[in-house]
Amino acid sequence: MTKQSQASADAQKIGEKMDMIEIPVEEKLIALYGLQQIDSQIDKIKIIRGELPLEVQDLEDEIEGLQTRVDKYQEEVAIYEKQVNEKKQAIKESKALIKRYEEQQMNVRNNREYDSLTKEIEFQNLEMQLSEKRISEFTTALDLKTEQIKDAKTQLKERESDLRIKNSELKDIVQETEKEERDLFNKSQELKKKIEDRLVIAYNRIRKNATNGLAVVQIERDACGGCFNKIPPQHQMDIRMHKKIIVCEYCGRILVDDDIDKKVREN
Repeated sequence: MTKQSQASADAQKIGEKMDMIEIPVEEKLIALYGLQQIDSQIDKIKIIRGELPLEVQDLEDEIEGLQTRVDKYQEEVAIYEKQVNEKKQAIKESKALIKRYEEQQMNVRNNREYDSLTKEIEFQNLEMQLSEKRISEFTTALDLKTEQIKDAKTQLKERESDLRIKNSELKDIVQETEKEERDLFNKSQELKKKIEDRLVIAYNRIRKNATNGLAVVQIERDACGGCFNKIPPQHQMDIRMHKKIIVCEYCGRILVDDDIDKKVREN
């Protein structure tokens, strides 16, 4: 059984037992329709307020991602700086070796020793050239990472500013709507006292399954105000009698007429 058919069945069963309840069905219909109007107002408040928390959450996630990116770039910068320093140290060591080998060449006993020292000097020169090349590569990478850090920090600053604004807006909306929502909630609780628990449970189930949160709707142009399917004339007559709870056979919503709407507005 689908959720809609289950909601329809639940509401219909309760409708069939209305004759066992002391409070007249008409009063229950007025309470139900009034409850629907209040819950719809609460839904609107939550929708208005609900968009901002999502925006705030998105900004917080983006800020966290940007901060992670900055931290990663800074770690890479530290690695490149360490590598540059290591290569600079290697160049110093090569220069010291070259100087020592050149001094040793002044005191060699034969050409073999001289040639061996010459090769060592050439090797150290090659090592210095390689280190200088690596320093150049690391420096270029450092410049790139530094620029990326700068851009990421600029974005981070902008998003943090946006977050402060959104948090301020959210705080203002919460303060403005908190009392209204609390008053509406209290009214809904008072109305629920006029309805037996089983009917409230059915009402809540229908609201949960309805995309627009409407569990109680009027007849509009001979059709259900929720799903817009035509309501048979006999059912319309039963609805106007206010003798029992009538639900839409297509969507399971509870149906009321204009008279119920007028009485709710008068109250």
